[in-house]
Amino acid sequence: MTYVPSPDRYKNMQYRRCGKSGILLPAVSLGLWHNFGHVDVMENYRKILHLAFDSGITHFDLANNYGPPPGSAETNFGKLLKEDFSAYRDELIISSKAGYNMWEGPYGEWGSKKYLVASLDQSLKRMGLDYVDIFYHHRPDPDTPLEETMGALDLIVRQGKALYVGISNYQKEEANQAIEILKRLGTPCLIHQPKYSMFERWVEGGLLDVLEAEGVGCIPFSPLAQGMLTNKYLHGIPEDSRAAKASGFLQTSQITPERLEEIKQLNELAKQRGQSLAQMALSWILKDPRVTSVLIGASKPEQLADSLKCLDNIVFSKEELEKIESILK
Repeated sequence: MTYVPSPDRYKNMQYRRCGKSGILLPAVSLGLWHNFGHVDVMENYRKILHLAFDSGITHFDLANNYGPPPGSAETNFGKLLKEDFSAYRDELIISSKAGYNMWEGPYGEWGSKKYLVASLDQSLKRMGLDYVDIFYHHRPDPDTPLEETMGALDLIVRQGKALYVGISNYQKEEANQAIEILKRLGTPCLIHQPKYSMFERWVEGGLLDVLEAEGVGCIPFSPLAQGMLTNKYLHGIPEDSRAAKASGFLQTSQITPERLEEIKQLNELAKQRGQSLAQMALSWILKDPRVTSVLIGASKPEQLADSLKCLDNIVFSKEELEKIESILK
């Protein structure tokens, strides 16, 4: 059956300007990280993407290593793009990244021009695209000169393989340098993608100010702290959770009694606001005008629908913000 998107898809989403660019991003964007590889059925992925686009989400965020296994998220997304979204490509912002390990040998990771250009070529093939809208350097490379890495991003735009470029996981000083180099080259940095949540707040130590001053957008990832800022851990660590898996990014050692107490108190405040904990955690990030969009993941359409309700209330009273700070101290 041919997919026909909702005619009302742009009515309920909020769109925010990305820095000083001409681009508007939806307040909520969909990240296809550890939930879009060869680990589930395509029909479920199809439902998630349909719901996202029908809800006004125009931005789909990927990277070369998303899966599992690495590369499979782009392959699966490319298949659905061709089957269901080819007529709507011009309504979409599709991003990819390179920086983490992708293939054997000395050119398979980090930030050399060789790696970045080769990786994007692979990503474009996997997704069946001529270009991505945003291409990010995924993490700083301590050994490659920043001029080479940023020069590669500039080259990629000039080659027509990406419309805009961004950086991810860059600390304040490195971000500042990267932004300056790109400005000099004539390919401004569109956006920065840092890790940011109620439990991870390093970006408040100056990075957000730099982005605002330079007119660069901000799209935080991991806003729910790998699921800690949801109702999943309110009663301890469930067997099917990320924290219970030996190979997961979230380890049981991170779920301390003190953290569980914070989660419970934040959950009580969320209830008073008429929100779930996850909805409040997303709203809390979106309260800051320096944030362009927040990246969420979803393994089921229901999860996505629940997260989208965060947009119903992104205003916090002074008392609520003070209460959050007192809990987190």
